[in-house]
Amino acid sequence: MKSYKIYALTMMAAVALGATACSDDEPVITDRNLPGTSNFYAFADEQKSDIFYKPYVGYVGDPMPFFDPVEKNFKVMYLQDFRPNQAYTYHPIWCVETSDAASYTSLGELICCGTDKELDAAIGTGSTIYHEGIYYTFYTAHSPSQSSTAGINEAVMLATSTDFRTWTKNRSVLITAGAEYSNADFRDPFVFRGDDNRFHMLISTRKDGKGVLAEYTSDDLLAWTSAGVFMTMMWDRFYECPDLFKMGDWWYLVYSEQHNAIRRVQYFKGRTLDELKACTANDAGIWPDSHEGFLNGRGFYAGKTASNGTDRFIWGWCATKAGNATDGAIDWAGALVAHKLCQNEDGTLYTTEVPAIAQHIGNASSLADVTLAADESHLFPRLKTVNRIAFTVTTASDSDRFGISLGRGSDSETYYTLMVNPESSSVRKINLEQEGEGGKGFIGDNDSYVFPTPADNVYNVVIVTDNSVVSLYINNVLTYTNRIYNTAKNCWSINSYGGQISVSNISVSSK
Repeated sequence: MKSYKIYALTMMAAVALGATACSDDEPVITDRNLPGTSNFYAFADEQKSDIFYKPYVGYVGDPMPFFDPVEKNFKVMYLQDFRPNQAYTYHPIWCVETSDAASYTSLGELICCGTDKELDAAIGTGSTIYHEGIYYTFYTAHSPSQSSTAGINEAVMLATSTDFRTWTKNRSVLITAGAEYSNADFRDPFVFRGDDNRFHMLISTRKDGKGVLAEYTSDDLLAWTSAGVFMTMMWDRFYECPDLFKMGDWWYLVYSEQHNAIRRVQYFKGRTLDELKACTANDAGIWPDSHEGFLNGRGFYAGKTASNGTDRFIWGWCATKAGNATDGAIDWAGALVAHKLCQNEDGTLYTTEVPAIAQHIGNASSLADVTLAADESHLFPRLKTVNRIAFTVTTASDSDRFGISLGRGSDSETYYTLMVNPESSSVRKINLEQEGEGGKGFIGDNDSYVFPTPADNVYNVVIVTDNSVVSLYINNVLTYTNRIYNTAKNCWSINSYGGQISVSNISVSSK
């Protein structure tokens, strides 16, 4: 790997508060939050996180957000992943509530798993709807051992509540695959009210070996009738966690593509439901935008939305990684991450930072502008656990590369960089690269979707970090979420790899 000239932060001439000077060496560290030091340290994530929520025990799996019309806030149910989970009974439904998608209060466990002999021994994704004083949550029942469940592997079950705190399972409501659909994949029910004022349910399943969204209808949320296939899935794809909603004049289907070659959150759009369905009919592949409807990179999964009538947010989970390694294999479940979902005039969607996050993190401190020539890097002071970084990069040409390195120190042999890489003169993409003397370069399966190179070569960048979870936003055209270990409490840098870049409007807020 190349070596770069580093313009480091100015070190304190004398360091107090638990440090002792040792000639010209770095201070002896007794408080690793100590400002004025730049050595790299390996920090474990805190047990609980709040901006990108993680419970004190366990991790967040598939979120099921719902705007509560009674309490006027968002309830985000999720599958609780304990690690280790019990052998047969796992992923009960827990919940947090929030008014702004930036701070959360835990409601704990709401819907428990069944016994190991019941169909809902394990629980999967679902959705909630409120009707005539009752909350209805439909969820996936999964039987790891089918010996006691008449051979049923997956089905849809119902739990109800009058206060959203105490839930009762209604075992008389059971929707199964029957002979029409796959018994092994019959899950992720999403319920909405249609223009016909009836209730509609979408279920991710397979018909004759091909992925489909099955549709069921009901007048009372209790008796359901099959309405056939709502939408086919293209090729060999499988759309998990479907979410259907209308925003302005457009209907949208947001889904998570299970295929290992994709494994991201995407969407389709149509001015009518029929136009929406036509996006995949006969494997048409009518994408909504120039990057196949991707809303994030692989670090954000199982995204589903909810709206309070004014703002719509999308929640997903950012996975932990095997061995707590940034280039490790992606685990199932992690931290709850939210973005604001926005709409362009042409109906295309994009996501931005949740507005309230900046307020929750605190006041920003401004830093001096920086100009970097080719192969120069500027090291900025040590971050805290939760951070918001904002700056503007102006490149000299549309081919110049720049990057942001996190979890870096003045002595780092390797570190990870979010590389804003030109794929051509008209589009760019974020690549995750391991740099430094021992770095291995590009890290596969961690890149973003492509986004247009700005005509003026100006990139307005916001980065929000909470422990090792990182979300990066550029120009309202790109959102990239990933897990980069050791981001907290270490230094960070901006790097130039060709030509000249100017970095201005630099601000950092932390807590």
